[in-house]
Order: sequence, then C-alpha cells, then structure tokens
Amino acid sequence: MARRIGWEEARNILRRVREEQARDGQTVVRVWEEVLMKNRNKLGDELWVVYEQVCIAALDCQRFDLVDACISVLKDNFPKSIRVDRLRGMLYEAQGRFNIAEEVYKSIIDRDETNMFAKKRQVSVLKAQNKIPEAIDKLNSYLREFMTDFEAWTELCDLYLSQQDYQKAAFCIEELIMSNPHNHLYHQKYAEICYTQGNFEQARSYFAQALKLNPNNICRSSSCSLASTSKSKEKQANVKYAAWAAQQLKEKYVTVQSEEATKQTKILETIDRLLESTTEKASN
Repeated sequence: MARRIGWEEARNILRRVREEQARDGQTVVRVWEEVLMKNRNKLGDELWVVYEQVCIAALDCQRFDLVDACISVLKDNFPKSIRVDRLRGMLYEAQGRFNIAEEVYKSIIDRDETNMFAKKRQVSVLKAQNKIPEAIDKLNSYLREFMTDFEAWTELCDLYLSQQDYQKAAFCIEELIMSNPHNHLYHQKYAEICYTQGNFEQARSYFAQALKLNPNNICRSSSCSLASTSKSKEKQANVKYAAWAAQQLKEKYVTVQSEEATKQTKILETIDRLLESTTEKASN
C-alpha cells in the first residue's frame, strides 16, 4: 500500500466499506492480505463477516485463489450455511460455470423458497449467457413474489429497454414512481422513455418534474432538444422551457467550472448556439 497502516486502522477501513456498502475490492483485498490476515484471530466474531467481505471483494478482483481460501474456511466452520453456498455459486458464475452455479442456486431455493438473493442470482446467470427473454421471464416471476424490490423493477426496466420494448419498460418505471414519487431519477428515466417513444409533451412534463425534485439534475439539457421536435402548437411553450434550461446550464457551468476552463471548452458558446437554433426553428 502507499503507506503502512496499523491493525486498528485496517479493521476500521473494512468496517467503513461495509457500512457504506461500497464496492472497493482492491482496497479490501490489500488491507486483508497486507495487514489483517496475519492477526485475523484478533477480529473475534467479526472474523466471519470479514471473510465474507474479502471473498466478495476477491470475486470483484478475479482473485479466485483467495475466493477458494475464504469459502473453504467458511465451509469448515458453517457446513450447512446457505450464505456460504451462495458465495460458492457466485464463484462458479465468475468462472463461467453457469450450469453448476444454477444448480447451487436451485439447491438453496429448495431449502429456502423465500431466498431472494438466490432467485436474483438466477437472473444474473441468464443475463451472463445473454438469455435475455428467459431472464425477463425469471425476473417477472420473482417480482410476483417480491413486488417491493425497487432494484428488481429497475433491472427489469433495463432488460426491456435492451429489447426495445419501451411500453413495458415504461410500466416498470411507473411502478417505481408510484412507490417512490420523490426520486428524481425515476422521473428522468420515464421522461427519456417517453422521448424515445415520440411522446414529447409527456417527456417534457416528466423532465420538468425531475428538475423540480432536484434542480441540479443534468437532465435539464434534454429539455433544450424538445423545442425542435414537438408539434407546432407546442413550439412556443418549448422555446420558453428551452431558454430556461439553457440559462440554468450556463449558471451551473459558471458556478462549478473556472472561467478559464469554461473558455477552453467553449460550452457557453455551444449553449447559446443551440438556443439560437431552437428559437429559429420554432419561429418557422
């Protein structure tokens, strides 16, 4: 590592990574191998949580030797643990041994029919093999059991988008908006889907709502393009929104970027040209 750290600091680093639910595999593996592993027994009962954490970090780093070592220790101490079997399934996935991984997840579900993680890993196995229609069917089946899993609805939306099934993708985001109406990212994504479908008026409405919920949302730039694509009766209203969006973008760049950097990127000139072009098209 760049500097030597003590045992206590190393333990606190791993604790902080767990608490923040961060994915920093390289740091976790380095801290484990260079500091904690030699005196791992000092961790007490926390040792098993750390082994699991290091195992997942090693998977992210493709350190299968370390993954094997962690699973072996955990299996010896918890021979009937579903969580250990889950790690084993993830190892098979990382190695591209999808049939074996599927068997592991199926065995977990046979023992625990409500195991959400194993069912979601089955979707991941199908995605990794580019079996998107099968993954969609599996995820729909999962959501019939766990309808409040926001992450699963988002994943299903992305799968539908990959298949250009915009109507069903929009339905997924509608479910998310109903569950969490104050999440500006859901409104932005719904607006983008509407825009792709050619429903520009509704897209503008949801872009506006996303901006209302989070004024710093960069989706304001999307509003500028709506003025030149909507029907003629909407052009004047769109020009007004485009002018407002352009002004907000200019203020944002002036605030977060130095004057010299702004001149070099010529971003303000680009925004002005875009607005002029939009105004001209609206007047035609």
